Amino acid sequence: MTLEEIKHLHWRAGFGIQEEVLSNKSFNKKQVIDALFDDSASALALNVDVSYLDGINLSDIKTNPSLAKKLREKNRKKALDINIAWMERMTYSKDTLRERMTLFWANHFVCQDKNPKHILQYNNTLRSHALGDFRTFIKAISKEAAMLKYLNGKQNRKRKPNENFARELMELFTLGEGFYTELDIKESARAFTGYNHNFEGSFVFMKLQHDYGFKTFLNRTGRFNGEDIIDIILENKQCARFISDKIYRYFVNPKPNITHIEAMTEVFYKDYNIEELMRFVFTSDWFYFKENIGAKIKSPIELLVGMTKTVPFKFERKKDVAGIQKLLGQMLLKPPNVAGWKGDKAWIDASTIMIRLRLPSMLLNNAVIPVDEYGAFNERFKSRFFKKNNGKLPFKILPDWDMFLKNFQSVKTIDLADIIIQGKFSKGTKAFLDTLKKASKRDYCVQLMSLPEYQMC
Repeated sequence: MTLEEIKHLHWRAGFGIQEEVLSNKSFNKKQVIDALFDDSASALALNVDVSYLDGINLSDIKTNPSLAKKLREKNRKKALDINIAWMERMTYSKDTLRERMTLFWANHFVCQDKNPKHILQYNNTLRSHALGDFRTFIKAISKEAAMLKYLNGKQNRKRKPNENFARELMELFTLGEGFYTELDIKESARAFTGYNHNFEGSFVFMKLQHDYGFKTFLNRTGRFNGEDIIDIILENKQCARFISDKIYRYFVNPKPNITHIEAMTEVFYKDYNIEELMRFVFTSDWFYFKENIGAKIKSPIELLVGMTKTVPFKFERKKDVAGIQKLLGQMLLKPPNVAGWKGDKAWIDASTIMIRLRLPSMLLNNAVIPVDEYGAFNERFKSRFFKKNNGKLPFKILPDWDMFLKNFQSVKTIDLADIIIQGKFSKGTKAFLDTLKKASKRDYCVQLMSLPEYQMC
């Protein structure tokens, strides 16, 4: 593999090239890909202490307003802890592929919740199934406490079926629009009646609330339950095609290639093995085609994690982690709606592009920008983040430049661009780079991260 190809692989299968990869000069394709999967072979649960919820039940909260208020406040803080723990896992863990897949599935099986125990449980369900069997994955998702609340599964009872989960199961999770009817939604909703959970978050099947009658779904008739519905959906090749298309747009190129997607579909439809599908993608020659390298706009999370992997930095205040995510337009655990973030060009607008381009200098140069440089930002940004702070961003950052210099000690300053930037430089950027002084590896790194090309991966 060439350096360009291995950078491409590590930006798509992870969040940027790692130091240990730089020290490996052989770049054997099979060995590099095998290493990614080997490092992510097992799922290590994300651990955040939520033991303060142990022993509390719903009646305690309903009858004790003071307790309920304290729990709401603590829940908000603990949700932030989960956010931070997830960011750190993506940045520092070796199982980078599993974490990348977890982030992908979080924007596929979109869900939001206020209970930290249920949030953490859901996030770990995504993580544990991220490279496993898709059939088992969907069935697990359908029984998650967070999902049962988010899409009204708890309100789905035989006398009054709720169609929310049944609709999104087909539209967003498995088939896509146009491959089912309104009757299919109604009938499948009946099949999922009785799905519930206890206060701890464990799945509970309410037998008396389940509709045991005959249902007709996707031209099949039987006394179907929720798992039967999922099995029938997966018999339809459109499910394999829908997931393959989404994975292609996320991991390969936002512009779909029907031939390549159909090849992925054939692989996935055999047994719905997610790992085998991803191996097929990463080992395919077309994955490394020039048109796919540097073709994606980084999401805010990809941008932040990628920067941190290059120049390790931490926020002094925990809340600033969520603040910078909100500023950039993507807060972990808080999707905009059930369809999730649109991605690609939707990440960039007149406001966020200037923030993104200035982000490296803001975060890695003590988060200070002289007042006379306000003109580079729009008025909304200026008034919100500068007016009350005397020209300083309210983010306190601790960058570890010593670790950066240690990790990149074998890389010449002039060669940093080959490591940090994906894809081709424009003529204007090339000319600009020629004018830059390259005496300081640290300064040159910040300058490279401030280029429009750094927004791409």
